[in-house]
Amino acid sequence: MTGQHEVVHIGGYTAESDGRADGIVAARRDPETGALTPLGTVAATPSPSFLARHPASPVLYAVNELPDGLLSAFRVGADGDLTPLGVHPTGGAEPCHLAVAPDGRHLFVANYGGGSLAVFPLDADGVPGERTDLVRHEGHGADPDRQERAHCHMVSPDPGGGPLLAVDLGTDSVYRYDLDAASGRLVPRAPRLRTPAGTGPRHLARHPDGRRCWLVGELDGSVTGYDLTPDGLHQRVRVDASGRTGHVQPSEVAVGPDGRFLYVGNRGVGTVAVFALDGAAPELVAEVDTGGGWPRHFALTGAHLYVADERADLIRVFRVDPGSGVPEPVGEPVVVPSPTCVLV
Repeated sequence: MTGQHEVVHIGGYTAESDGRADGIVAARRDPETGALTPLGTVAATPSPSFLARHPASPVLYAVNELPDGLLSAFRVGADGDLTPLGVHPTGGAEPCHLAVAPDGRHLFVANYGGGSLAVFPLDADGVPGERTDLVRHEGHGADPDRQERAHCHMVSPDPGGGPLLAVDLGTDSVYRYDLDAASGRLVPRAPRLRTPAGTGPRHLARHPDGRRCWLVGELDGSVTGYDLTPDGLHQRVRVDASGRTGHVQPSEVAVGPDGRFLYVGNRGVGTVAVFALDGAAPELVAEVDTGGGWPRHFALTGAHLYVADERADLIRVFRVDPGSGVPEPVGEPVVVPSPTCVLV
């Protein structure tokens, strides 16, 4: 925090990934207006494509999406400055997502190129230790170009203490794991969810009630709702991620804090789609242009939505109407090179 403002961190692609960022950027956020004021690069680190924070300590984590993937940790200062705490190999290529266990004792990394899932212990201050596990997924999917092998794309710890979910685009699967906290190793829990062939699952969003989740298919432009039960994920409904014509490649997905609306970023058509969740199936109530064609990631906080357009080099700020759930653009886009993740 800095006065009445909050600090946001933004990850991006650097030259190592043909991007234009220099590392992690900090920005001040005005909680009232939503305005972002960039403060510049606060950590020069290669292709920090996804970021996460420790739940209790002032520590930020980044994956470095490189052929030999890395996990970088930083101490966060009062004004958003970052002090390096250490770098560890992730054990696989091109890590693209990471998440911290709710109790803050372990961190999980999805290695996209390696098709694997890594586990790191965190000490009492949130500093990572040496990797305790690396689970490799096997198999392939229907798309010979995108699903030639496993591609782990997201890790989702359960806030309620249930299994960790690992979304794999390459094998059309969502794997479930229990964590043995003492050893830091993952124990597979059967059965794994197999999506329809060619779905290419990318990210999922859990409902605040803990009983449901929604999964976006990057390759087939879908949103699928599942019931989360002790014996697995059970499909409830499947809808299109966008009402627009043209190339639709979903990216991020999130449920609003009150559980009434689902938000889906759609690359290609350059939109955020808003679905109402009060019926049997998600109902598309609005689809908002984001100001660029490649909304890679977005973050919801308070009354605002922040959309990172990787190829347009901008963050677009929206105010979300609390009644309708529909985002309305606020101010001018904020110039940020090759942004891939907004951490609020």
